[in-house]
Amino acid sequence: MAKENSNGANLGFESELWRAADALRSNMDAAEYKHVVLGLIFLKYISDAFEEQHAKLEADRAEGADPEDPDEYRAVNIFWVPKEARWSHLKANAKQPTIGKTLDDAMLAIERDNPSLKGVLPKDYAHPRLDKQRLGQLIDLVGNIGLGDKANRSKDILGRVYEYFLSQFASAEGKKGGQFYTPRCVVRVLVEMLAPYKGRVYDPCCGSGGMFVQSVEFVKAHANGNGNGGRTKADVSIFGQESNHTTWRLAKMNLSIRQIENNLGKEHADSFHHDLHPDLKADYVIANPPFNDSDWRGELLKNDKRWKFGTPPAGNANFAWVQHFIHHLAPTGLAGFVLANGSMSSNQSGEGEIRKNIIEADLVDCMVAMPGQLFYSTQIPVCLWFIAREKKNGRFRDRRGQTLFIDARKLGTMIDRVHRELTEEDIRKIAETYHAWRGDVGADLVSAQNRKGDHKGQGEYKIRPYEDIPGFCKSATLDDIRHHNHILTPGRYVGAAEVEDDGEPFEEKMSSLTAALREQGEQAEKLDQVIWANLEDIGYGG
Repeated sequence: MAKENSNGANLGFESELWRAADALRSNMDAAEYKHVVLGLIFLKYISDAFEEQHAKLEADRAEGADPEDPDEYRAVNIFWVPKEARWSHLKANAKQPTIGKTLDDAMLAIERDNPSLKGVLPKDYAHPRLDKQRLGQLIDLVGNIGLGDKANRSKDILGRVYEYFLSQFASAEGKKGGQFYTPRCVVRVLVEMLAPYKGRVYDPCCGSGGMFVQSVEFVKAHANGNGNGGRTKADVSIFGQESNHTTWRLAKMNLSIRQIENNLGKEHADSFHHDLHPDLKADYVIANPPFNDSDWRGELLKNDKRWKFGTPPAGNANFAWVQHFIHHLAPTGLAGFVLANGSMSSNQSGEGEIRKNIIEADLVDCMVAMPGQLFYSTQIPVCLWFIAREKKNGRFRDRRGQTLFIDARKLGTMIDRVHRELTEEDIRKIAETYHAWRGDVGADLVSAQNRKGDHKGQGEYKIRPYEDIPGFCKSATLDDIRHHNHILTPGRYVGAAEVEDDGEPFEEKMSSLTAALREQGEQAEKLDQVIWANLEDIGYGG
């Protein structure tokens, strides 16, 4: 049976496929190889969908259907694949020394005939450093998986493979991997807490698009009883931007294979210096910006209109990102984003004053301290910020003058020696605490398939009333935060967890503890004598 894993769907054939693909990598750098593999997976997906529709049209030829008419495919939201790019043609040429050029030509042909993919697909398969024999073997490997036919599309097979490969490449690339991949469990916490049922969703540093994918998955999972009938495309509009060209391409492919309509701009661009959505006011901002970025050229933006709460230091972009998010929020918008822990307490270069101004404007809705070792790219401890433009907006209870603090540092499970993951139960605990506090009445908080039958109907689920839990969560006032000099570290507010009283009287407990200490001291003395005797035997005990 395949193993469940919250960071990358169902680990069955995905892990086997990864091992086989990784074996073909040889000495090629993981950063380059990911485009080779993910490009092929994408091509196989659109070829499968195309071939299925092609067979249908061929069967209906007598009724006037034309299997070679591109419009027959576009009408049903399937990419048109020209003859030179079809998988059968590539497979027939997989063993040829010219397979690299054949693949590049195929990618060019698909971009030529599908404007939405222009500039997105990798086209460097003919490069001399790519072993053509291994490339042929990789084509055979990918060719054996059904990815894009209707049955597999409904199971999001390609989406699972794509995400699993992204996570594995992020792990292989280490620090650089964080530029394009946010661990799935972290994204899930953000999305489950914000609950973006409908509206404009914006991520100005979108990496490979994971925030968008999980937002749409959230709407699908909560399709019943949320008032939108699961119409994800009509009710969630995706806006994004990414400064790295190759990562922007990964995002475009990631969203295309899931048929998620999006506006990521016509090109990659820096959100600070070339905002592709200058007039956008989003209902939700969900983001994981680069941590403590010192190379954002802030000195060129000293008087920018986005810096309502203070000019961010040129040496650290954290509060430039925070103010960029706030700038793009609609009047009732909500933002959830990841930042390094230093953002909660730093007073360097005016950051403390900016944070104070944001707090005094009553914008900070919730702070979550996350456990360590969640990221492939960094061991820097992180936190989640949640910003509410208007805490009395009719959707939830009136939260003016209040902020929720959650200390989740003790949650999570180690999945290997260096990486931790949050479980479904952990994610649910954090999200339900926030929803109970802000007053989501009767909302279904966790996707139906993950609730293991806890409830049958979406509308039946009632949230438990919120209460402070020492060591985990605390609803604090603005005065509380002022008392802590506008430092937002949850540990300062939630206090220590209550220790369960075991019923043993104090005198008896002290007596047993001192007896145990005396016994351990005597054992230590005996061990010392043995160690010194051994050292004397080898001439070092004098």
